[in-house]
Amino acid sequence: MLGRLNHVAIAVPDLAAASAVYRDTLGAKVTEPQALPEHGVTVVFIDVGNTKIELLEPLGENSPIAAFLAKSPSGGMHHVCYEVDDILAARDHLKASGARVLGDGNPKTGAHGKPVLFLHPKDFQGTLVELEQA
Repeated sequence: MLGRLNHVAIAVPDLAAASAVYRDTLGAKVTEPQALPEHGVTVVFIDVGNTKIELLEPLGENSPIAAFLAKSPSGGMHHVCYEVDDILAARDHLKASGARVLGDGNPKTGAHGKPVLFLHPKDFQGTLVELEQA
């Protein structure tokens, strides 16, 4: 069911400062910031060849990233994203296996313009998992 690792997401308190570290210190190419109001975040992506790093900054005080940063003010790893061929089939299989899909269980459009779902971290060894349709 799982495809390749699409990205590792890191929550940051200051997207511009974090982007500068990746760009200026590590020499990475960083995309322009993209606001995703439906997810409550602003994101940038860093291509590292075999996958991407996504930097997430809260977009508004109700952002789930704001809550994450309240617990970890310096930021840190937020989630991993795996690709799946058929997100609805993956969702149905996971639910039948007892995994919890967050939200209403219906995919939302993610930063890449593709359907995404999030899975409860307690079902995946404490890691928030995002699935993205390939």
